[in-house]
Amino acid sequence: MNRRVAAVAVLSVGVLVAGCGNGSSSSTPEFSVGSTPPPAVASIPTDSARIDDAVRQLPDLARKMLQSTGVPGMAIAVVHDGKTVYTGGFGVKDNRRPDSSVDADTVFQIASLSKAVSATVVAGRAGTQGIDWTMPVAAGVDSFTLADPYVSTHVTVADMFSHRSGLPDHAGDDLEVIGYDRAEILRRLRYLPLVPLRTEELYTNFGLTAAAQAVANKAGKDWETLSAETIFGPLGMSSSSMRYADYLSRTNRALLHAKVDGKFAPLAQRDADAQAPAGGVSASVNDLAKWMTMVLDDGKYQGRQIVSSDALLAAMTPQMALPSGRADFRPSATGFGFNISSDPSGRTMLNHSGAFTTGAATNYQIVPGMNLGIVVLTNGAPVGAAEAVAKDFTDLAQYGRLTADWFAQFQQLIDPTNAPEGELVGKKPPANAAAAKPLNTYAGTYANQYFGPLTIKADGTKLTLSIGPKNQTYDLSHFDGDTFTFIPRGETANPGTISQVKFTVTGDTSPSVWVEFFDRNKQGTFTRSAP
Repeated sequence: MNRRVAAVAVLSVGVLVAGCGNGSSSSTPEFSVGSTPPPAVASIPTDSARIDDAVRQLPDLARKMLQSTGVPGMAIAVVHDGKTVYTGGFGVKDNRRPDSSVDADTVFQIASLSKAVSATVVAGRAGTQGIDWTMPVAAGVDSFTLADPYVSTHVTVADMFSHRSGLPDHAGDDLEVIGYDRAEILRRLRYLPLVPLRTEELYTNFGLTAAAQAVANKAGKDWETLSAETIFGPLGMSSSSMRYADYLSRTNRALLHAKVDGKFAPLAQRDADAQAPAGGVSASVNDLAKWMTMVLDDGKYQGRQIVSSDALLAAMTPQMALPSGRADFRPSATGFGFNISSDPSGRTMLNHSGAFTTGAATNYQIVPGMNLGIVVLTNGAPVGAAEAVAKDFTDLAQYGRLTADWFAQFQQLIDPTNAPEGELVGKKPPANAAAAKPLNTYAGTYANQYFGPLTIKADGTKLTLSIGPKNQTYDLSHFDGDTFTFIPRGETANPGTISQVKFTVTGDTSPSVWVEFFDRNKQGTFTRSAP
């Protein structure tokens, strides 16, 4: 998932901005600076008429959002008091095909909304076969090892689902993008440095995946089957799956659309099988409405207890505070796959965003005190559209008006996460650039324990870099002296990112090479292992 986008769902801003959010109807007065904010008390009564009016405004909110952002398609579902009270689809599944309309049965890749779904899978198995939130990951994954022996044996399912294991931010995502499978990524996590256990929230898809794998192994099933048997089957979520192949098999599916140079286009696919528990679910809003109904009813659906109410409550209980970066933000925290925050009304909000740089952005907002939930799925790279529509709706449902321009607020948080990365972004080779050495000086095989081998080949007048089990290959461009560059691709590479490749040279050979794109966790230096 796009780096740090998941945290934006917990936005609760104390400073209110002028104007109303996108898509407000004429019946909803604008909220401007100087207006009196909603009272910060928990006793504001639920007004069913206000909720009904918010539902009526949803189509207008969605259409205006798509029009203003260019996001190709959107699907929405709302549940209230145990019923699905609204589903709708807007825009298109493929913006090259105007006839490919989205509907409530269109299957989307939901990215990190998968984490909350996976939490309910764990809650559904709690109390059986030794499975619970306090179970050590090592009890389910043989030879599970991290950099610290104590953490290796003591880190729990709860620690991984609340991102407090000590693993670095987005640990393992860089291994996935070059083609390693789940088992190998989990094995290589041992080479990453740790911060002290349970001291800091650092978002990790593969930490959570390790915990889910441990649960599946204890249950004696693969994770994908366990999810289907525990949640998807009992809830009748017939279009939902943790397998990418199942998503590809759906005839009514939304394609991913990346955003490049201000325009959305279906440029790439995203196989998230390696991190399926953290980001690999595909589903329709009709299916997710059933899931939200179960969550709101303490784990019951149509009178049947699907998951343990106690284990579910633990998942929705604050575990680690989320940093806001601003003194005027309302407090927020992570649970086990759920984010928890409070609204000025005093009500608890459960939420999470999901995002693929390659072209998905999703959000749900659940308000337990109102027995209300909304899920918004889109097939465009994250720009804040899904979050803004969901937040506009919960404002209208609670207060009958918008309390902020939510799209602008989310843009402020999301735009920096989409920015190109690399020290040389926007720079050209110097006019007096030093010449490169003969290309055979750099050619050879290099390696480190985390990424494995990296091969540099000299072919005539150019160099190529290849890495990973799928031999992902990049053309290198000379920049200056022994420094080259390439354009990364894949889920961890924002559009416009440029990576340096710096060779050290001793005599007529290069003993090591540093690759900027692979150095996020200080693992970017590779040592020559063969000519």
